[in-house]
Amino acid sequence: MRILMSLLLLVLFCSIQLTSSAPNALEAQSSCCFQFYKKKIPLNLVVSFYQTRSNCPISAIVFRTAAGREFCVDPNSSWVNSHIAKMNIVF
Repeated sequence: MRILMSLLLLVLFCSIQLTSSAPNALEAQSSCCFQFYKKKIPLNLVVSFYQTRSNCPISAIVFRTAAGREFCVDPNSSWVNSHIAKMNIVF
């Protein structure tokens, strides 16, 4: 009986650990970019932007549109830097 109770507690503890760490893993994945969007996004569609974290596989700028879509773009691209400069003036 003690072995069964110990095993049950161990399984319960392990399942709590797995569920408590899952949101962090999902959040880390959604904050990183793995490839760049190739087309130029019109400035009038972009409402905000942010830079990906330093622990992501590639450095990227993420443009968010009014529709809520996010696009990973190359921070070294001239049109991206132009958009950022214009948005910084507006904000």
